Parts: sequence; structure tokens; C-alpha cells
Amino acid sequence: MALSVREYRARIKSTESMKKITRAMELIAASRIIKAQQRAQAAAPYARELTRAVSAVATFSNVDHALTTEPADPKRAAVLVVTSDRGLAGAYSSSVLKEAERLVEKLKGEGKDVDLYTSGRKGEAYFKFRQRDVVRAWTGFSDQPTYDVAAEIGATLIAAFLADEDDDTDARPVDEVHVVFTRFRSMLSQEPTAVRLLPLEVVEGTEPPAEGDLLPLYEFEPSPSDVLDSLLPRYVQSRIFFALLQAAASELAARQKAMKSATDNADELIKKYTRIANQARQAGITQEISEIVGGVNALADANAGSE
Repeated sequence: MALSVREYRARIKSTESMKKITRAMELIAASRIIKAQQRAQAAAPYARELTRAVSAVATFSNVDHALTTEPADPKRAAVLVVTSDRGLAGAYSSSVLKEAERLVEKLKGEGKDVDLYTSGRKGEAYFKFRQRDVVRAWTGFSDQPTYDVAAEIGATLIAAFLADEDDDTDARPVDEVHVVFTRFRSMLSQEPTAVRLLPLEVVEGTEPPAEGDLLPLYEFEPSPSDVLDSLLPRYVQSRIFFALLQAAASELAARQKAMKSATDNADELIKKYTRIANQARQAGITQEISEIVGGVNALADANAGSE
């Protein structure tokens, strides 16, 4: 019985050590998520003004751009899947991967081939384990993305969208580009989301003018096509950067929630093991007392018989 008590005490000690680790990770995630939210909020005004600029050019010029032209018969689509680099974040990565699988099945049902691009080690490992080719993978920044990384991802996807079969480039041409990421709603709610990125659709159009309003007179310097050539790639990159920031905040929120749950479970285990250890110790004491009493009674009976 003493050995059993020793085992439970060892389990209590190891669980307490694990609790310290999960508690520390919970606090780290809680401190980083504030900064992640601030970065996402700080990027919103730039994205909003850039969207307005693109909307103005698209509305007040009659220019067809390659990034906004719908292909006549789309045959291949690129899907960028944004996951985390590290685990211990609950169902964060698995949820976005399930959403990506649903999108892939939908695209294949429409008769389109799918090229996979991943951001984060979890997504890369997921498709590699299932022996599915990944055209390009980016890792090492999931909880702290930078605009340079978003620009690189955007340039790669734009090059694939604009490529032709006859071009002497490494980019494999695609007719559509989709991104799957986790949208940050609140600390308790993160929603896996799939968005079509190309052909580009301006998500915030200009408001319709009211009766009697004076419409602005736009002059484009240089030409509208040159302005779109400059604005549209930046618009795509800003949307990718916004998706990465949303995913980073979602990852940290999911990790904080998972580590809090792990800490609470460790508390419950410690209470459970402490209660069982106390019961085992009390049972051992009771058995020892019973053995002593039984020995004393046996000795008393032996002495009485000898007399």
C-alpha cells in the first residue's frame, strides 16, 4: 500500500510540473494576442483606403484588367491554406484543414484541378503525410506574420494566375486563387473561412450617390490601366496580409483557450490523485492498526493458554 501512495505522489508531482508549463503558455498566448489584435486593427485603415482607391478606379474607368477578368472555362484552381507552425492550439489547425478539404472537394466537383499552397508547418505536414503535392509552402511566422511575407505569397499567387501554358516560367498557370484561413471574431469565436482571391472581386464597393450629390471628377495619372497595374497587386497582398493577421490572432486565442483547459484539467487531476492518495494512506494506516491489534490479541491468547 505504501508503494501505491508513492506512485500517486509521483503522479501529483509530474502533473504539477505540467500545470506550470501549460499555465505559462496560457499567459504567453494571452500577452501576445493583444498585440496581434492591435496589428489587425492597425492594418484595417490601410486596407480600407486601398479598397476605396481600387473601387474608384474600377467604377470610373472602363478598363478590363487581367486580375479581374473571369476566365471562360476555368480548369485549375490554387488554394492557399493558412495554418499554424506549432501545436497545442486545440482544434485550430484541424478546423481550417477541414474547411480546406471541403473547398477542394467542391472545386473538384466542378471539374477543376487543385494546386495546394500552404502557410504554416501543420498544413504542410498534413498534406505531406497524405502524399499530396504542395506547390509552395511558407513556414516560421504563423503567430507573427509580416507584410514582406504576405507580399511574397501574393506575388507567387499572382504569377501563377497570370502565367500561360507557353510561358517559360516555373509558375503553373491557374484560373482561380482561393485562400482558406481562420477569421477572428472574438476571444471565444474563431471561424474557418474560404475566400476567392482571384479573379479579384472588390469586397467593399463605393456607396451609391444620393439624389443631388455631386460626383467627384477623377483624373488618372498615368492611365487607368497603369494605376490598376500598381494598385491591384497591392490590394491582393493587403488581403493576404489581413488573412495572416486574422489567422495569427485566432491561433493565439485558440492556444490560450487550449492551455487554460489543460491547466484546469491538471487541477482536477491533482485533486483526484490527492484524494486517492489520502484514501490509500488511510487504508494503509487502518490495516497496520488492525495488524497490531490482531497481534496483541494473539499474544494475549497465547499467554492466557500458557497459564
